Amino acid sequence: MLKRVKYILSLFGLLFLADRIRFRVHHWITSEKRTKFRNDNPDVKLPPDYLIYESFRLDYHKYYFGGRETANWVIGHLGKYLPLENIKILDWGCGPARVARHLPDLLKTDCEIFGTDFNPASIQWNRENIPQVNFSLNKLEPPLPYPGHFFDAVYGISIFTHLSEKLHYAWFSELVRITRPGGIILLTMQGRAFTGKLTPSELEIFDQARIVVRGHAKIGHRTYSAFHPEGFVRKLTGKHMVVGFEPGGISKGQPAQDVWIIRVAQYTVAQERVSVL
Repeated sequence: MLKRVKYILSLFGLLFLADRIRFRVHHWITSEKRTKFRNDNPDVKLPPDYLIYESFRLDYHKYYFGGRETANWVIGHLGKYLPLENIKILDWGCGPARVARHLPDLLKTDCEIFGTDFNPASIQWNRENIPQVNFSLNKLEPPLPYPGHFFDAVYGISIFTHLSEKLHYAWFSELVRITRPGGIILLTMQGRAFTGKLTPSELEIFDQARIVVRGHAKIGHRTYSAFHPEGFVRKLTGKHMVVGFEPGGISKGQPAQDVWIIRVAQYTVAQERVSVL
């Protein structure tokens, strides 16, 4: 029933309004819990409530301590493919720095951490409160304000989830551009574990290895949703090597996103000249 309601709301462009109402309800329900967190953790800097809600959910504990767990998770995955010393790492779609804020402390090396997002409110708060990370504002479409081959690793957690099919190709090409050859791109996407949320017609599209996009909302917002069959992602990554693929499962009725780890293809000097031409 809930799946059908969300689908109907999306068709009439009402998901954003419904989501704002949902935020107000959650803000009221979680008031006591949020107050307790602030009293117990007075030194923790927290973004405005809607920024937390929009990027994840309105839960201070999950934002801060859950963000630290996710940062450790990112480090663990990247560390399988790269030496985590003296490298540059980008959090693409960093939001209010739920993950990136923890990386400098957890890595304890000379790594440089960067974060970029298209929400100016998030970037402003990040710059004012998390000086150990380099933040930049991007637009909904590429490019990013970085030179080619600048990063050793880029990760994007549930970012493609909120983009159109056209922007999937544009942004993946941009991530490849800014990542050095041999570098790593880590992405999470809504794969087969999320098919329980699809309507029969959407599932038919998904089973044809075609992306499913619910686009009756603002691109980039949490209410804009894309679902990614394995075949589509492998087509998206093209000649770049998928070195890790972990299909998401379902735990306590909740689906987990697929994890994709891509190594950017090595280029010869001749190939680079041809690509420029």
